[in-house]
Amino acid sequence: MNQEDKLDLLSGVKVLDFTHYLQGPACSQYLADMSADVIKIEPPNGAFERHWGGANTIRVGGLSAFFMAGNRNKRSLAIDLKHPDAKEVIFRLVKQADVVVQNFRPGVFERLGFGFDALRKVRPEIIYASASGYGPDGPYKNLPGQDLLAQAMSGLVAASGNYKENPVPAGVSLVDQHGGTLLALGILGAYIRRLRTGQGCRVDTSLLASGMDLQSESLALYFAGRHDRRVMERDGHLACWHIEAPYGIYQSKDSFLALSLNDPEKLAEALDSEELRSLKGVNCYEQRDLYASTVAKIVAARTFAELSEAFDKAGVWYGRVQDYDDLRNNPQVRHNRALIDVSVNGESTTLVAHPITYDGEVGRDFGFARTPGQNTVDVLEEAGFSSGEVHSLLAQEVVFSSTQAGEG
Repeated sequence: MNQEDKLDLLSGVKVLDFTHYLQGPACSQYLADMSADVIKIEPPNGAFERHWGGANTIRVGGLSAFFMAGNRNKRSLAIDLKHPDAKEVIFRLVKQADVVVQNFRPGVFERLGFGFDALRKVRPEIIYASASGYGPDGPYKNLPGQDLLAQAMSGLVAASGNYKENPVPAGVSLVDQHGGTLLALGILGAYIRRLRTGQGCRVDTSLLASGMDLQSESLALYFAGRHDRRVMERDGHLACWHIEAPYGIYQSKDSFLALSLNDPEKLAEALDSEELRSLKGVNCYEQRDLYASTVAKIVAARTFAELSEAFDKAGVWYGRVQDYDDLRNNPQVRHNRALIDVSVNGESTTLVAHPITYDGEVGRDFGFARTPGQNTVDVLEEAGFSSGEVHSLLAQEVVFSSTQAGEG
């Protein structure tokens, strides 16, 4: 990577990353993309992400695609956290760290001896960031923290479909990814405060909080409107319970399309439909099912090209439903450099780039720790461990290395 490609927003910030799965790794990856020195603390056989890559464990150059989605630009130190001598190693690393991020089940990190109270004794100004399923305490703290389950509990599944007939989850790990974003946001806020005051901070978020935050608008409207769950029962074409028809997804002769908020008269003229003209004056929220089903019938009789020509002339807001193959060739995606081709051990794949530009540029550093412990020796030596200490820790299997010093 060329130096000019590197984002230096967080240069000098050191992060100890004790995360796994997606919510935590996504958080620390955002920080790594901004050039924080993120050290992924892994078990000897590697983090979960190295061993799972979707149902078929998809790999590129021997590396799990799931691992690549949340662990770029990080260095790896492999250590047995249950070893009696591991605590001293971690404490010495913490003394030089700015941030510790972890997403173990509530209580696990504390039992290992690395809770917030323990770490701030070592480094009072430490920013301790924790991600969980439902919160660090409370009646649900020990429930399985998983994206689909959090979608279900947060109301997101109920709101995304007809609650009574067909609740629909997001087809991606939406809550996990957003949870990582929120945790990174919290860390940056705490870091700015530390620069101002010198104070450390504990930062907590959860999948439940993430799922609810994604619905801030919807929940505000629901509670302020004194609604009950019946308001979510709607025609299957409608995308959202609190927006009037035709806002939703419709099928033409040859494709699916999204219709956004549109003036009913304008849409009637664009479709040259007497049936829609007859609905002039209808409240498109109170009569949303009638309006949506009428639009669906008319749209189904035409090709996307026919609809597109009519909609463009009338200024109707619409878009074709695109899949991942379309996305790769999308002109705006290409212009934004939102997808980047990378090479891993001689094989190539495509990944999503850092989603923010800075002064019009986005970093293109896509390095990976290809093996657990690839950077163990370097990280320890940088932290002040002598060569003898490092070799002793390796011999006692406190830490593990897949390379020699300087090769990571």
